[in-house]
Amino acid sequence: MTFFIRGPQPTAGHDFCNGKQPGTGRRFSLFILAVFLSACCVLPADAQTGLFSSWEGRVRKTVAGQPAWAVPVITPTSGLVQLARFDAVRQITATHTETWNYGNSKGFDLIPWYKIEVDVALPAYIEHNSAARDGAGDWLLSLKYRFLAGDSKHGNYSLSASVTGTAPTGSYKNGSPDGSVAPTIYGGKGYGRFDVQSSLAATLPTGDTATTGRPVAWNTVGQYRATRLLWPEIENNSTFTTEAQTTENFNPL
Repeated sequence: MTFFIRGPQPTAGHDFCNGKQPGTGRRFSLFILAVFLSACCVLPADAQTGLFSSWEGRVRKTVAGQPAWAVPVITPTSGLVQLARFDAVRQITATHTETWNYGNSKGFDLIPWYKIEVDVALPAYIEHNSAARDGAGDWLLSLKYRFLAGDSKHGNYSLSASVTGTAPTGSYKNGSPDGSVAPTIYGGKGYGRFDVQSSLAATLPTGDTATTGRPVAWNTVGQYRATRLLWPEIENNSTFTTEAQTTENFNPL
């Protein structure tokens, strides 16, 4: 279950505070949101108009120079987007235990300047429905730059790269034991109504690599624009580790 609130678009673990504050991640999320809303209210009307007007102009110019593809469900998009996103993911184990992930490390994707995207992912909240303790996950911050792109009339492609960092703020072992840095490269090519996008990311933990390894995630999606609002897609998402353990999920959508 995924919800999007988009910006302007073209037409076509260490337990945080020793584990004593399981709701810290959610409180931080609400605090950031409250600060943002307060700033919007405090700024003079003229300043708000000028700030948001110029920001909107940069966003429109940036996204107009790339393909107008839908944002995939799992695979990161190869272009730049401005949106607010919330995912709710349910996983069912072999013992029929349901685990819910509210947020799924999604949040705010912003385009503050031309060809640049900044993502602030709010900590997810994990509900285990088992003996494991529920709690918040980790904070995530990403900086993305689009190197090359062309809209449907100029090649229909995009190529980007990003660096993502995480902070081990999860409560009750619902996050990673250490922070990490993840360089990622994204590419996409369109052929009429059909497009293919792929991303390759290597996660480099700052510690405990003997236990967690260095995962490499490879995601690929194929999409077809049936109508302006209907985009059927099929994805293949794989994760490989330094211990050569491989898990694959095949998601026809």
